[in-house]
Amino acid sequence: MTRGSLTHWIIVGLAIFLVLFPFLWLIQMSFKIEVEAFRMPPKLLFMPTLQNYFDLLDSKFLRYFLNSTVTASAATLLSLLIGVPPAYALSRARFRHSGLLSLWILFTRMVPPITFGIPFFMIYRQIGLIDTLLGLVVIYLTFNLSLVIWMMRTFFDGMPRSLEEAAYIDGAGLTQTFLRITLPLAAPGLATTAVFCFLFSWNDFFFALILTRSRAMTAPVAIVNFMNMEGWEWGKITSGSTLIALPILLVALLVRKYLVQGLTGGAIRG
Repeated sequence: MTRGSLTHWIIVGLAIFLVLFPFLWLIQMSFKIEVEAFRMPPKLLFMPTLQNYFDLLDSKFLRYFLNSTVTASAATLLSLLIGVPPAYALSRARFRHSGLLSLWILFTRMVPPITFGIPFFMIYRQIGLIDTLLGLVVIYLTFNLSLVIWMMRTFFDGMPRSLEEAAYIDGAGLTQTFLRITLPLAAPGLATTAVFCFLFSWNDFFFALILTRSRAMTAPVAIVNFMNMEGWEWGKITSGSTLIALPILLVALLVRKYLVQGLTGGAIRG
């Protein structure tokens, strides 16, 4: 191994360690009792315990975890179902202000969420969507749609139209061509967009905090309940945070092949 390649691997290893260190530290704290968690200097070798996870299961955290799973999954699925066709239409349509229209769609995602906090709260209170899973799905759908349309239009723009034209010549209609030709070729883009939609919905704290009470509370908000006047329950906080991170890692691993292709393809076209 040459000196240059050794330096390269050292830099890569250091970068990976710096990225993973907070998450690894969180995981190891979740397997410690509170006395060991705050021991100075910290012990790298210790007797792990699952008590923090057992205490978490005894609370209502699993219910809130399920709320997060349902809302994030439903919002992601609906965002793709509703947003992909308009993205394809914008990519293939030829009219004067299509670029300006796409910019306005993206603008709704660029506005800080806190701007819409009070209006959504007032409307939801009037129509009875406060503390409901449906209310969270609707608001996540609202913000994810612009992301889906913007990202998927970029992927559709990079796809050759000759394949679609060949399908038209063979007698396929617009819908049949879109479902059988275009969508399979756009699988990397769909996977990448789905991961981002799920990520934004899963990690949301602001809207889940102001629009839910107890019935529709999500896991990120539930973590705050372990920080009370009597003290911070670090065992539940670390174990709960670890569980919250697992679905994102699982989704990313399942679609990692398409995710890498989608991100690379978007970078090349950008």
